[in-house]
Amino acid sequence: MKEDCAAKESVGRYFNRELSWLAFDRRVLNLCYRKDFPLLERLRFLSIVSNNLDEFFEIRVAGLQQQLESGVLEVGFDGLGPKEQLDRISSITKSLISDEYRCWTHEIKPALAKEKIFFKVPKDCTVEQRAWLKDFFEKNIYPALTPMAIDPAHPFPHIRNKGIYAMVGITNPNIRRSPVELAIIPVPPILPRIVQVPTNPQSGSVFVFLSDLVKYFAATLFTGYKVRNASIFRVTRNSDLYFDEEETENLLLTIENELHNRRKGAAVRLEIEDSVGETALKTLVEALDIEENYIFRIGSSPMNLARLSLAYDIIDRPDLKFAPFRAHVPPEFQKCEDIFSVIRQSDRLLHHPYDSFHPVEEFIEQAAKDPKVLAIKLTLYRTNKNSRIVNALKAAAEIGKQVTALIELKARFDEENNIQWARELEEKGAHVVYGMVGYKTHCKICLVVRKESDGTLKRYAHLGTGNYNSNTAKIYTDLSFFTADESITEEVADLFNALTGKMVAPNFEKLMVAPFNFHSRFIELAKRETEHAKAGRPARIILKVNSLIEQSCIDALYDASRAGVKVDLVVRGICGLVPGVKGMSQNISVKSIVGIYLEHSRIYYFENGGSPEVFAGSGDIMSRNMFRRIECIFPIEKKELKERIVAEILSAMLKDNEFSDVLHSDGSYSKRKIHKSEEPFCCQRHFMELSAERNKLSTGHQV
Repeated sequence: MKEDCAAKESVGRYFNRELSWLAFDRRVLNLCYRKDFPLLERLRFLSIVSNNLDEFFEIRVAGLQQQLESGVLEVGFDGLGPKEQLDRISSITKSLISDEYRCWTHEIKPALAKEKIFFKVPKDCTVEQRAWLKDFFEKNIYPALTPMAIDPAHPFPHIRNKGIYAMVGITNPNIRRSPVELAIIPVPPILPRIVQVPTNPQSGSVFVFLSDLVKYFAATLFTGYKVRNASIFRVTRNSDLYFDEEETENLLLTIENELHNRRKGAAVRLEIEDSVGETALKTLVEALDIEENYIFRIGSSPMNLARLSLAYDIIDRPDLKFAPFRAHVPPEFQKCEDIFSVIRQSDRLLHHPYDSFHPVEEFIEQAAKDPKVLAIKLTLYRTNKNSRIVNALKAAAEIGKQVTALIELKARFDEENNIQWARELEEKGAHVVYGMVGYKTHCKICLVVRKESDGTLKRYAHLGTGNYNSNTAKIYTDLSFFTADESITEEVADLFNALTGKMVAPNFEKLMVAPFNFHSRFIELAKRETEHAKAGRPARIILKVNSLIEQSCIDALYDASRAGVKVDLVVRGICGLVPGVKGMSQNISVKSIVGIYLEHSRIYYFENGGSPEVFAGSGDIMSRNMFRRIECIFPIEKKELKERIVAEILSAMLKDNEFSDVLHSDGSYSKRKIHKSEEPFCCQRHFMELSAERNKLSTGHQV
């Protein structure tokens, strides 16, 4: 009974995590309608929404279904149980998916046609184009297809997670009133998902989705039969690799392993063309054991809008994409032959993608080549193919330097890549370790140990908010910090020792490190602001994070608000805090910036009675980041760097009124009304303009 009361009392105090996630997807979808965005960029954002929903169903919906089937109807701190969450998710996602396809069918696809870029189904192609498609199908697709009948002699085949299939109804024309028999055609994942039809350049480009081609020529696979109906479908399954770490420890212990294992691979969503026959659909639903709520009927091609990202890459129309952006290389890093002397002179800060990622790669490459460098230690969570950083680590290990790579094998959806990096590094002689048992290594840190000219050993460190990935560094906003400050580098060394060896309770004074002191320090800093406000001293909190969902941290911010602390939150995605409620959060504002680049940096600002403290790092305000991951939040203490973060970066984000959506106490987001005296202001474009100005002032080499 107490639990029921607690649940009721908590309603209205916190937002639900899952619904907040879906609200973020809605904000991304809104970008697809922006007329000021290049057309192919709008298409790319549409693919991102679809990809996000895939992950949402694989992980979050699957986890809620596990809870429901376990009988553990635990209510979250937001007051919603798993059944109520699933009901709301079903309703919201159906609306979201409907709007996705409406955007594609009525907005983007017609606009592409005006640019002579045509996406067609085979029946809408010209006679000549269909003839070419038939020849292409027979030579390049037909040999790779394997039709699978569904009858007593052929059990229902396994349907791959997120694979594309055609469900075909066939009849024997030689038998009067022949019953409709069913068969399934898997669309091989190894084949290109989009086929470009040769055309006269003046008439434009024509593209056909592979699944539509298989569907159109399905009859060729069933000699002697007539195809009565063919429908493309796709199944999303409970991911085999994950039980989401965000769930409470109590819940993890309560759900028995047998149930967990039984649910692995279970279907959580069926997407199917609305042309499907009822008998075929019934057969499919029974075989998949899926509920009506999770059947999504799709009215137009393609079945999987995430495939539009391939079209973005294929279509060579720079005029329909964002103009190339030339990142700035600060003068001290230009033609820099000794990056260590640059870092010894002063701490350095880069703001990606506006500042180039090149100095980060150069730091590790020079460490690999410099004969004075004895050791390199680095964490790898996600990195890119043909990575300069990984190649530098391999080269360093080959010539005998002590190279230690902490590789997180469970970086979601990057497991295969990381296993490959691990093997390659070990083959070259590097020490590859996998962090602390039970904790995902998510921090972004690198430590270089170098023997100086005077014979002393000195440490140099790079700490970041983003991964060691040169590709994402061009589209994610992140911070990179270089330092040789012994008080910080010593603690970075202690963190590596904790990860590679054993330390019961490492002591960190400068760094906030999860799971050791990140949570406790955040609560302490929030309480300190509360006390400053009560004493009449300057007090303010500014946080820029990806997610804010940890209950005790939200409560600490509520306490600060009640004491009069002005709290400004820039939360890109999930937010469980309810702003603007009198007596609880009237001094708290929340905005989300969703724009050209993915906001990924985490910044923590505390006014501290007039002596501000600024931190940045890898961790968000989530239970998993604070208690079940290795995260590193580092201080920015140098005056000029601190001023850049506060006066240049944070102030611009708070001023942004173009890509910002304001969160209201009812959970809705809306654009802030621009006052007549205000000018439209976009922080991301502002940062690009600053980089362009700095490039003009700079006379050195640019990357």
